[in-house]
Amino acid sequence: MKEGKYTKTSMLMRFLDGSLHFFVISIIASAVVAGIDMVTPQIIRIVVDYCLMGDTGTLPAFVVSALEAFGGRAVLSEKLWIAAAAVAVLAAVSAVFRYLNTYLNTKGTERMVKTARDLLYEHIESLPFSWHSDNQTGDIIQRCTSDMQTVREFVSEQLVQVIRIVILIVFSVVFMLLMSVRLSVVVFLSVPVLVGYSYYFYFKIGHLFLECDENEGVLSTIAQENLTGVRVVRAFGREEYERERFRKQNHKYTDAWMSLCRILSVYWASGDLLMFVQIMLIVVIGTVLCVHGQLTAGALIAFVSYNNQLIWPVRRLGRMLSEMSKAGVSMDRLLYILNSGEETWEGTAEPDMHGDIVFHDVSFGYNESKEIIRDLSLTIPGGSTVGVLGMTGSGKSTLMYLLNGLYTPDAGRITIGGNDIRDISLPWLRKNIGIVLQEPFLFSRTLEENIALAVETDHENVRRAAGIAALDDSVSRFAKGYDTMVGERGVTLSGGQKQRAAIARMLVQDPPVMIFDDSLSAVDAETDAVIRKRLSWIMGGRTVILISHRISTLKDADRIVVLDEGRIAESGTHEELLRAGGLYSRIWSIQNPEGEPAAAGRTAAEGGLS
Repeated sequence: MKEGKYTKTSMLMRFLDGSLHFFVISIIASAVVAGIDMVTPQIIRIVVDYCLMGDTGTLPAFVVSALEAFGGRAVLSEKLWIAAAAVAVLAAVSAVFRYLNTYLNTKGTERMVKTARDLLYEHIESLPFSWHSDNQTGDIIQRCTSDMQTVREFVSEQLVQVIRIVILIVFSVVFMLLMSVRLSVVVFLSVPVLVGYSYYFYFKIGHLFLECDENEGVLSTIAQENLTGVRVVRAFGREEYERERFRKQNHKYTDAWMSLCRILSVYWASGDLLMFVQIMLIVVIGTVLCVHGQLTAGALIAFVSYNNQLIWPVRRLGRMLSEMSKAGVSMDRLLYILNSGEETWEGTAEPDMHGDIVFHDVSFGYNESKEIIRDLSLTIPGGSTVGVLGMTGSGKSTLMYLLNGLYTPDAGRITIGGNDIRDISLPWLRKNIGIVLQEPFLFSRTLEENIALAVETDHENVRRAAGIAALDDSVSRFAKGYDTMVGERGVTLSGGQKQRAAIARMLVQDPPVMIFDDSLSAVDAETDAVIRKRLSWIMGGRTVILISHRISTLKDADRIVVLDEGRIAESGTHEELLRAGGLYSRIWSIQNPEGEPAAAGRTAAEGGLS
C-alpha cells in the first residue's frame, strides 16, 4: 500500500489550497482594525489631558505640534466635536475592515472545508477494502464531520487572529510603557501567570477531548448501525436492548463532555478572577499615582483601555492553546485517514480476459490471522462454468476477493490467460470481472439507476438484464416500475429482489468473467432454476464461477470444486463427486434426502422473459 506522508502543517496547507489568499487579506484587514483600536484611546487621552486639563507635558512633541496646527487647545476645547468626529471616522473605517475580515474569513473557511472534504472523500474511496473492513463506518463519518468542524473552527477563529493579537499586544505594551512603567510592571507580572495556567490546562484538555472524540465515534457507529439495520432490530424485537445500548454509550459520552466542561469552567473562571484582580490593582495604583501627580487622568483612562485590550489577546492566546489541544487531536484523527496507505496496483496491461484462470499455490489470511486459503492450486478453463462448494469459512468468497483484486495473496499468484493479475490494470481487471456479492448492496436511487450503476446504458438493456434475472415481472407490479426509489441499502425490496437486482446489474456490465457468490440464496428453488436456465443462454464464451451452499445450483456446472479449510478436498462433475462418496456426496444426501428430482419443466416464472 502507498503510505501517505502528511504532517499537521502540510495537511493544513493542502486544505488551504485555493483559499489561502482569502485568509491573508482577512488577516491584513484584522491588522488594520487592531491599529485603529490602538489609536482610539490616545484620542481620549488627548481630549482629557490636552483639551480639558491643558496638560501638554505628557504628550510627544510631534503630537503637540499637530494639535497646534488645528488651532491648539483654545480651539479644540471649544470644538470637542472634532475629536468625536475623529473617533466616528475611525469607527466607520474599523467597521468596513471588520466586515472585510469577517466576510473573507468566512469565504476562505468554507472553501477550505470543501477542499478538505473533497480530499478526504477521494482518499477514502482509494483506500483498500481491508482498511474499510478494519474501520467502522460511524467512526469514519465522525472524523470527517465532527473532527473536520473542530479544525475548521481552529483555523477560522484562532489562527487568523494571531496577527491581530500580536499587533494588539506589541502596541499595547509600547503605549503602556510610554505612559507608566510602574503600572506596566503590574500588568507584565500577571502575563506569565495567565500563560502558565493556560499551558497547564492545555494538556488536561487534550486528554479529555480525545476521550470525548472517541466516545462520539462509538455513539455514531451505534446510531448508524441501528438506522441501517432497523428491520433486523424490529424483526427480533430488540428495540429496548438497542435503546439501552445507545443510552449507556450516550451517558458515557455525556460524562466525558461534563468532565471536559468542568475543566474548561475552572479554566475560564480562574482566568476571569486573575483579570479582575489585575484591573483592580491597576485602578488602585493608577489612582494613587494620579493623586501624587505622577500620572495624568487621561493617561490612566488610556492605560486602563490598553490593559483591557491586552488582557483579551493574552487570554485569547491561552484559549488558542486549549483549542490547539482539541484541534491537535482532531488533526491526528484526520491524519490517520490521509496517511493510511492507498490501494496500490502496479499493473497497466489490458489483456484478453477470456483465458484460463489459474490459482498457483495461493495462501491468504486476514489481518495476520490463521490462513483461510492454504497452498491452493486451481485451474478454471476459459469459457467454462465452475461451481465452488464448501462449509462456512472454507474460503469460497475469499478466492473471489483475491481474483477481483480486493485482497492480495500472502503467497502464490493468480493468472488470467497467463497474465499475472498484478500486471493487469486494476480498472480493467474489475471491469472485466463481474461479481454478485453474497450480500448485495443497493443505493438510495431508482431501481434503474442501481441496475445501470456500472455502465451507461439505455432502458432496454436494463430491462433485458432484469428479465434474465427474473426481476422484470416483479418490477412491472411496482407503481413506478423501474423509477421506483430503492430505500437505503435496498430496504424497500425483499432479499430475493435485491439479489436479482444485483444480478441484473452485473449482466448489464456484460463481463467475460462472471462470479455469482451465493447470489441466489434468497430466492426460491423454482426461481433459482429459471434464472440459471436463462443465464445458460448468455454464458457462451464466458467464464462463470458459481459459489453456493445449494448443490442444485451447482450440479450442472462443467466442474465442481469442494473446499474444506482452505484446501481443495474434492473436484469433478456432479456425477463423479456423487460416486466418490466424499463430502460432496454427504452434503447432497442431506439436501436431497428423497433422491434426484425430475428435471424442471417450463414454469410460470419463465413467463417474464421477453
